[in-house]
Amino acid sequence: MPPAASADLPALDELLATARVVALPLVTRFRGIEVREAMLFEGPQGWTEFSPFAEYDDDEASTWLAAAIDFGWNAPPPALRDRIPVNATVPAVDPDSVPAVLARFPGCRTAKVKAAASDQTLAQDVARVRAVREALGPEGRVRLDANGGWNVDEAEHAIHALAPFDLEYVEQPCASVEELAEIRRRTKYMGIPIAADESVRRAADPLAVAEAGAADLLVIKAQPLGGIRRALAIVAEAGLPVVVSSALDTSIGLAMGAHLAAAVPTLEFDCGLGTASLLAADVTRAPLVPEDGSIAVHRVLPDPELLERYAAPAERVDWWIERLARCHAVLATTLPVE
Repeated sequence: MPPAASADLPALDELLATARVVALPLVTRFRGIEVREAMLFEGPQGWTEFSPFAEYDDDEASTWLAAAIDFGWNAPPPALRDRIPVNATVPAVDPDSVPAVLARFPGCRTAKVKAAASDQTLAQDVARVRAVREALGPEGRVRLDANGGWNVDEAEHAIHALAPFDLEYVEQPCASVEELAEIRRRTKYMGIPIAADESVRRAADPLAVAEAGAADLLVIKAQPLGGIRRALAIVAEAGLPVVVSSALDTSIGLAMGAHLAAAVPTLEFDCGLGTASLLAADVTRAPLVPEDGSIAVHRVLPDPELLERYAAPAERVDWWIERLARCHAVLATTLPVE
């Protein structure tokens, strides 16, 4: 997927002039990490975030930079709502830890539960989902996220095992579009929708999953898709319901996601934008954590003292600056430079 942003490309020196790199500890190990690093900088429209995960190559990471520039240099589209309902996110924790995790998401009646971790068994997934269902009660909504961790046969077996817990949907049970189409075909009689995440945000063609009939809904994220406008264009063309989610962002990055969710024409599902609750620290003293099950739509200003307190080590700052320069060079081949 080529990088995209509607702003001209600011000069690298302009980005570096306000750039800050932070390293924020997590409450619980999540996605294999215990500290979330992010680069922040300020544009004419406000602060913005560039935080592709460390393992992503420069081509993929440059799409995240396009999104950061879009949010920092362009006014967001008109908002259709001022608050976004959000879900709780339950990492691959033991069942006994589930109540404490859910308590960090006050008012949330939907929970996304991580499954298919390489170091865990299906029995552990079942126990975790059972604990979430018991905590939320029969009226709560439980969705599952496997991050593409199963093959088709494993996914079919797992969905059968987890179906008694009344799943709202299963997100990315398998890795490829072809596998998603097959598992959707095999389990359609069960009435459990299949959602696509990685098959949208990490695909050369984010519309391929919709065109293949491989998903019932799409999970979209502002940074990986190149910004709010690009994500909205994908939503319009795909013609499927969407869930707006995050990539374990700081509250500044979550504000970008909230503005995307505010502009989506129809929002049928609670969004995965409550993940500031997974951070043990943030860059603002008013983080975008859930209140009564939702977050507000507004830009976030970082607190200078918190930027200092959670500044990344010097060698990591250098690593991010070098990465920014490489990704800027990638964008320079596709975007006009101011």
